[in-house]
Amino acid sequence: MAETENIPKFGILAALNEQQLAWVEALDAALNPHWGLGRNLILVWSTKARAIEVLVIPHYTISEHVQRSKQQAERDSKSAIGLNPTSFIEEVIANPKHVTREGMKSLADFTGYDPVEIPLAFQPGVDLDYEHVEDVIKRYSISYVEDRAVALFDIVGFSLFSALEQVTQLNSLAYSVNSAFSKMLKKKIDISFARSTTGDGFYIWNRDRSIQANVNLYHFMHLVLADNAIAMGKSSANTTPRIRACFHLGSHYEFYQSEGLSPTTYSYIVGDVTIELARMIERAMPGQILVGDFKMPATDTEIRSRKTIDSMEFIQRTEATLSSLEGLELSDDQIDGIQCYLTGEKKSENDEFAIKRYLISDKHGKTRYVYNAKVNIYRTHGEPIFLGVQTSDLGDFDFVEDKFV
Repeated sequence: MAETENIPKFGILAALNEQQLAWVEALDAALNPHWGLGRNLILVWSTKARAIEVLVIPHYTISEHVQRSKQQAERDSKSAIGLNPTSFIEEVIANPKHVTREGMKSLADFTGYDPVEIPLAFQPGVDLDYEHVEDVIKRYSISYVEDRAVALFDIVGFSLFSALEQVTQLNSLAYSVNSAFSKMLKKKIDISFARSTTGDGFYIWNRDRSIQANVNLYHFMHLVLADNAIAMGKSSANTTPRIRACFHLGSHYEFYQSEGLSPTTYSYIVGDVTIELARMIERAMPGQILVGDFKMPATDTEIRSRKTIDSMEFIQRTEATLSSLEGLELSDDQIDGIQCYLTGEKKSENDEFAIKRYLISDKHGKTRYVYNAKVNIYRTHGEPIFLGVQTSDLGDFDFVEDKFV
């Protein structure tokens, strides 16, 4: 039987009444056996009157389809269904799990697995909203996100500390994360953050997906680093970590690992964005903030069109919303103002300030571009908090080349 007490009672499930929660737990119990202790995943689901159909496939089937698609691409530029199967599978897991009956049949034919019917004591979409059903099914599935911002916090010199010091520093960083979250809630800044440990730090991302959600995550990173900096000034040696941080946007897969006989209540991510962040952090100096070189889709509401914005324009949008953080308290002192920017220098005596982009190389010889970021926080009575590393102090920064942009 599923460990239904592990179903998270936050987000959309938090608004359910007692009867609806009982239906959710019954649904979770019905899905759990098909999950097979993590061997299988639910690719999609569709509705019937008082039942749902789920397409259950072994988790390795996804990789097999991708592998076959690569072989097929070598023989033909198009697959039998007229789409590149790699893109097709990614599109399927990137979209909502709820599909039409026709969509279910097409995917059953494509994967070679028959749908499984699960009778229910309620009618989906009437007694229990589709989104609530979707939220439960996601725990037994896998998702692909093409463009999400993720922040990485890394404790400098973590492996050199004793086990007790490591635990103390991880707890200190976790407190700074929770403290920053609490402060943003007080300002009614919406961030549904999730985190995953790296062993010596955390990946942090926003469950919400939009430009503003990514901007809020960048603000969230500021507050985590600021809280940590204040704690460092008050603590004794080796109890508060020295942090370096990276921020990037890219694709990833999202999944739920096994915990006992059920999936975990919190998701994990792995993909291009986490790989890039891990490579970036290798080159980051203690106290440094690196921003990846990315492009993200955006909607221009004035002309009602889609466009892409790059890292520099993203930071500009972030600067434009910094006033939302004014009035927050850091160590019982209000924030008067914040500056966040990508660093650079003058090209010549008469030129204006220009941002620099750095090419860094990882241990595998692969290269990527990054920006050096700074954050200055000014408080009513306390000393300013300066986060990041100035351009003039980048002497130990290991990069291949730099250029003005």
